[in-house]
Amino acid sequence: MAILRGGRRIGNFDIRLGFPRDKSLVDVAGDPRLQRRPGGAGTIQRFMSQINQGEGFARTNRYIVRINPPTPVRMMETQAGPPNMPPQTHSVAYGGKNELESNLMIENVDMMCNKVTLPNRDINTQPHLMYGPKREMPYAYSYSSSVECTFYGDKFLRQRLFFENWQKKIIDLGTHNINYYDDYVGSMDIMQLGQFAAKYKDEQRVTYAVRLYEVYPQTVGSIDFAYGNENELTNIPVTLNFRNWSNLTIDQLDGATVGKAFGDVPEIKASKDFGLFSGILGKLPPEFQRAGRDVAQAVSRNFPSGVITGGRVYPPYG
Repeated sequence: MAILRGGRRIGNFDIRLGFPRDKSLVDVAGDPRLQRRPGGAGTIQRFMSQINQGEGFARTNRYIVRINPPTPVRMMETQAGPPNMPPQTHSVAYGGKNELESNLMIENVDMMCNKVTLPNRDINTQPHLMYGPKREMPYAYSYSSSVECTFYGDKFLRQRLFFENWQKKIIDLGTHNINYYDDYVGSMDIMQLGQFAAKYKDEQRVTYAVRLYEVYPQTVGSIDFAYGNENELTNIPVTLNFRNWSNLTIDQLDGATVGKAFGDVPEIKASKDFGLFSGILGKLPPEFQRAGRDVAQAVSRNFPSGVITGGRVYPPYG
């Protein structure tokens, strides 16, 4: 409701002036409320903003592992060629790929991993005292160098056979000879996956990943059988040793930016000035601007400007 409102009819024009109480829409682009960062100033809003920045929380049941066992040892072997042809040399894989080393079996073992632990990393320190309180000075880093995993076992316990077959590459159970280190170590990837449903196309997205190097199975754990465990699934515990591990994001890229600190602030553009009348009206107070617009609109309705200008329409009438 306006503080003061009045008007006068001059000919066919009804000119009215008013001084409104609310001037919040006079200068929309300069409104300080639109300059604030989204999220509000409350603690809950800031907390939710931080959660949304990281696209929600990570879930410990959203992961997948990829085990890369050692490749078969390949050596050059010379065999007799066809008649009247020199001997032929070609590469031969020793310890070849049996069913337990096939890609299908590796994929099965990866999917049957129902529990795995991400490796830790510690900074080793020792006290250093010169004067005053001592300092803990770093001198090396360390980690547990092993990962505990658990796998579901099928009817034939093929998952257990997979790691037993791997252990046979480490030491010959008949001759008790130990093979070369590089011939039995592989690698392993542990990947955190997205937490949303499939319709958001996020469930298969890798959000965090580490790679373990020089991996081999140290322990294939025991399994306890009991008559009372009628409906209990068989779990196969396996301890994998490794030499080192790296983060596949920050350790292989120069820098990584995840999320944004603040959301985008919408940009509000002021209306452009068109023509002589618009430029003059834009310099008047808001109350007179409304009256001027009403007069301009009445003129555009009552006068055949299209006939005068030959069909061309000029601002602010167009």
